[in-house]
Order: sequence, then structure tokens, then C-alpha cells
Amino acid sequence: MRTLDWIVLFLTLLSIVVYGMWKGRKTRNVQGYLLADRQMKWYVVTLSIMATQASAITFTSTPGQAYVDGMRFVQFYFGLPLAMIILSITAVPIFHTLGVYTAYEYLEQRFDLKTRTLTSIIFLVQRGLAVGITIYAPSIILSVMLGWDMGITSSVIGGAIIIYTATGGVKSVSWTHVQQMFIIMSGMVIALIVIVFSLPEDISFNDALYVAGGLGKLNAVDFSFDLSDRYNFWSGLIGGLFVALAYFGTDQSQVQRYLTGQSVAQSRTGLLFNGLAKVPMQFLILFIGAMVFAFFQFERPPIFFNPVILEKVRQSEYGEKFAELEEKYNVAQREKEEWLREFLSAKEAGDSIRVQDARFSMKESQEYAESIRAEAFGVIKSAGLDPNDTNYIFLSFVMTYLPVGLVGLIFACIFAASMSSTSGELSALATCSVIDIYKRHFRKNGDERHYLWVSRFSMALWGVYAIVFAQYATQLGSLVEAVNILGSLFYGTLLGIFLVAFYIKQVGGTATFIAAFVGEAVVLYCFAFTEIAWLWYNVIGCGVVVFMAVVLNPLVRRSV
Repeated sequence: MRTLDWIVLFLTLLSIVVYGMWKGRKTRNVQGYLLADRQMKWYVVTLSIMATQASAITFTSTPGQAYVDGMRFVQFYFGLPLAMIILSITAVPIFHTLGVYTAYEYLEQRFDLKTRTLTSIIFLVQRGLAVGITIYAPSIILSVMLGWDMGITSSVIGGAIIIYTATGGVKSVSWTHVQQMFIIMSGMVIALIVIVFSLPEDISFNDALYVAGGLGKLNAVDFSFDLSDRYNFWSGLIGGLFVALAYFGTDQSQVQRYLTGQSVAQSRTGLLFNGLAKVPMQFLILFIGAMVFAFFQFERPPIFFNPVILEKVRQSEYGEKFAELEEKYNVAQREKEEWLREFLSAKEAGDSIRVQDARFSMKESQEYAESIRAEAFGVIKSAGLDPNDTNYIFLSFVMTYLPVGLVGLIFACIFAASMSSTSGELSALATCSVIDIYKRHFRKNGDERHYLWVSRFSMALWGVYAIVFAQYATQLGSLVEAVNILGSLFYGTLLGIFLVAFYIKQVGGTATFIAAFVGEAVVLYCFAFTEIAWLWYNVIGCGVVVFMAVVLNPLVRRSV
């Protein structure tokens, strides 16, 4: 990081904090602090929804995901537009009409207190863990940039977020989301442009596309049906639909975003526009990763992208063996580049036989290079170090190849993403803690000033909790997968409860309460003992809860 990069980063982050505190300066009551007085326009609702979902994980881990596994992760979002339509018709008018602070308030009116409390606790556990991961992601950046310990970096990031979030409340959160999304998307578009112009002079953008496609990195859609395959069209459409329904319909971090809307129409428009914009945005971020992959086919990549771990393994007792693998990897990369250029030359000449032969050899050399990289991962693991580098791939490119000033801008984008998602999650955790737990179970008749103070304290306390959990997130592998897997362990159960509440009026609270435990047990069993891909956990959990609630309801009523 050079001086100009530090200036860009510092001024960008300072502007976000100051703007957020200024926007929330007039907050004086609980409704203003937790729901922004329900005065947000649809475009603020939209950008706030997108910003809460698009955390720093999206911009650090997702390009690396595409580099390693191609663009098929985009299929995860195929069910989202349909989910937005369903929720706009069902959940939005119900929540607005009842005037609730949280989604779980509705469940007490529909079922009973124990069901409301259960769902609140499930949300607090799941989202409390997830917010730790969203703090960890930018902590990686500071750790790599400054060589600081992860505990220090996560504490610095989390502390900064707590200050401006606890000060301004949801109004501050929502308006800074608008600013942050503008910064984030501008930075990512600029990054893509720089990648394209950084390609060798004799390699065009079309050539890069041919290379990325020829090596399987543009595999955006796969229509094969396989329950053990994490990402295909069917898991994305069906499993992704259930994930989106659960996330946007039952997760307070998202429900709170559209509860701030001025009206049902404003909230609906915000949700629908999010459904239209999310898939193209995710496609862009994955495409950046695919272009980084194409770039590194002509600019030799390191065998491992985490520079700290790389240096440690070189200095370890396995250093000599690792050095041999590095040399073999460099030779394999040179051979692959020769076949890549032969492939492009054959394409240009229109020689289909040469193209086919070159593509085969190109893929073969790619597989050989990847097998050497896998050996290197084994050596790193033998040295007692973390062999995952997916989260560092995009950062490595940024720090090494982007011009001065733009490095600071990209880092500012990632920090802004972390601040936006974390602030939204902290406000949701505080709202649920105060409204569903504290006010309902501990102090029912406090005044506005008391609940406002408790809300600020709760937001800060959840921030500290998230910082502590962030210390252990390094063990979770690819962060973009980790955060979604974590959610899928709970979302199916939550969604099943809400579907019963919305559509099966004859089923009561006790049957649903018991069914929730059964559904969660089945999901945890699938996670621990089967090869079923995590996207299907949401379908399974939801289905089990609905089925068991219907079956148990007459038995429970008969025993009463």
C-alpha cells in the first residue's frame, strides 16, 4: 500500500462513518432507532437489502470461488427473483399491516409465545455467528496489508463498525448503505476494466474469454440433476428459492430492511428490484474472478496465494520439498501457456482439428498444474498450516497488479461492504434481542428512553460477540460458502414455521414448535452424516417442519 492508496482508503471510510452518524443524529425514540420511523423510499430499501446481503465476503471470496471452481456459483441465486415475487405478495403486506418490529412478533399472534421465542433464538444464534464471519473477511485484508495479528485487525474493524452503527441506528444504517453500494459497484467495475487492460498486448478480451471458457471457468449453468452437486440449475432454482424465501422472509436482518419502507408498495418495489439486480451483480463479481483466472494464465501465478502462509511453509522443515513443487508448478504453467497460445492461434486460423487437439492438451496441462498445487496444499497441511487460499486470490491480484490509488479504492470497497452488511446484521440482532427477548420476557413496561438505551447497548454487545467469533473463522475455508452453509443449517426450519403460519391455518403453535425441533434435527443429521449438498438442507428442513406440524397437530389437540 502506497501513500495515495492509504489516503483513498482513509477518506472513503471516514466519509462513510461521518455520513452515517450525521444521518442518524436526530434519532430519539425506539421506532426511529430500530425502524427509521418507517420512512424509507423504495430505492433506499433496495440498496439497503443488497448492501446487507453483499458483505465483504462477496468481494473477497467470490472472485476466488470463480477462479477455483468457475462461475457455477451464480446458479445459487436463480431462485431469488421468484422468491421476491412470493414474499411481495405474502410477507410484506402481513408484516406492514400488523406494524411489527420483527418477523417473529407475528408468530406470537399466529401461534404462541414459545414459538416466537424459539424462532428468535434460532435467528440470534445463526445470525450472531454469521456476523462474525462478515467481520473476519476484511480482517484478512488488514492482516495481509499490515502483517498484524488477526485478533487485532478484527477488533479494529468491529470496533469501528460498532461506533457508527450504535450511534445512528437503522436510519444511519440504511442511508450509508446507499453510499456504500455506489462505492462498491464503482470499484468492482473499475477492477474489471483494469484486469482487461492488464492482459498481455497480444491477448484480447475475446482471447481471455476463450481461455477461461476452454478451461471450464465460464460454466455458469449446469442442467444435470445431482443431490450431491452443490451448484447446478436445479439446486439453484429449487434450493436457492427456499434459501431466498427463508433469508428474505424470516431473517430479521433482511425483514428489517423492508419494514423501514414508507408503505407496502415501497417495500414491494424494493424487494422486486433486488430480485432483478442481484443475479447480474453476482454474475459480474464471479466474472471478475474468471478474468483474474484468464490473466494468470499468461502472468504466472504463485502456487499459493496467501503470502503469510507461503513464507511460513518456505521457512519450515518442509521448505525444500515445497520449493521443488514450486519449480514443477512454474514449468507446468509455462507448458500450459504454450498450449493456450496454440489454442488461440488455431481459433484465429479457423482450424477445428488444431483447436480440438490444443484444447485437449490445454486441459491436460491445467489438470497437471492443479495436481501439483494440490500436492503443495498437502505439504502446507503437513506443516500445520491452513491450506485454503481461495479468499486471498483476488486480494493478491489487487495488491500486485493494480495501479496506485486503485488499490486503496478496492480495499475501500471491501471495507464498505463489510461495514454495510455488518451494520445491518447488528441492527437486526439488537432489534430481535430487545423486542422479542428483553421487552417480552424481562421488562415489559419500560419507557422509550430505557428501551433506546438497551437497544444501543445490545447492538454494541452483539458487535463484541461477533469480534470474538471472528477469531475462529479462519478454519472455515471459502468464506462465501461458509456463510451460506451456516445459514442453511437453520433457514429451512425457520421457513417451515413461517409457511405453516401463512398457509395452514388449522395447525397450532405446539405442533409447529415440536415440528421445528424435528426439522432441525433432520438437517443437522444430513449435514453430519450424508453427502447431500447444503442447498438442499433448506428444502429438507422446511418440508420436514411442514409435514410434521400437520401430522402432529391432531395428536397434540387430542392430548390437550
